[in-house]
Amino acid sequence: MAQAQVVAAALMARHPDLDVELVLIETLGDLRAEVPLHTIGGLGVFVKEVQQAVLRGDAEVAVHSAKDLPSSTVTELQLAAFCERRDPRDALVGRSLGDLEQGATVATGSVRRSAQLASVRPDLQFTELRGNIHTRLGKVPPDGSLVMAVTALQVLGLTDRIAEILPLDPFVPSPGQGCVAVECRAGDDRVAELLAGIDHPATRSAVEAERAFLAELGSGCTLPVGAHASGDELIGFLARPDVGRSLIDRAVLPGERDQRLLAAARLARAMHGRLHQQLPNQLPEP
Repeated sequence: MAQAQVVAAALMARHPDLDVELVLIETLGDLRAEVPLHTIGGLGVFVKEVQQAVLRGDAEVAVHSAKDLPSSTVTELQLAAFCERRDPRDALVGRSLGDLEQGATVATGSVRRSAQLASVRPDLQFTELRGNIHTRLGKVPPDGSLVMAVTALQVLGLTDRIAEILPLDPFVPSPGQGCVAVECRAGDDRVAELLAGIDHPATRSAVEAERAFLAELGSGCTLPVGAHASGDELIGFLARPDVGRSLIDRAVLPGERDQRLLAAARLARAMHGRLHQQLPNQLPEP
């Protein structure tokens, strides 16, 4: 809702005569807040019902956290705007990483975040964390921490709860993290033109490269994945937590869009191949 309000305010600031109405949609991810995300579908559990509302005509635009979007776009929809990205990093709430005692508990619903933290602190214990932001903030483990996206705390004015912002390396964020993406129906030129006014070209360029990295791994990939593009560099993360292995690598992104997407896909393919060589016949093919 906070993100939708930000988008509505941006649209009305750009188009003063425009009336914007918020339409509240409950998603599978909202309704099954007690179930770990990776067991109910992972990517897409917070977006499908919102997309269906647009396709039915109940709303004209769908507002998403870009990191929740699957790498393939629904044919009948178009990604008409990538709003200017906020801070893409993750943060610890509770105790900083250095202040966590041996064997401390960290709460997170993300297999990526737990894999990254375990790679630098294998002694840590992890517990599942779901619910809205305020619910999660009430579940900080005793003498432990929980992991949240900095942008979520920024949107709600809760950055005072941050104990430590984690660096992009080795804590590579999810593709699209920190960005709000806005969809409309394909061919709806009037709405697409309105949304073009809030599209941020540099953010679009970065998030498209991150999504190309994710897309190369395939929609069936259940491995922890991170990707972050800035300027002409893309940093990728891929892990196999059950055997304690993870990879971080970088690629130079050319200036031309198609070449940037190809470079991102090549990086994902190369990293997947390196894990596959280390663990033959154990990884799904992209």
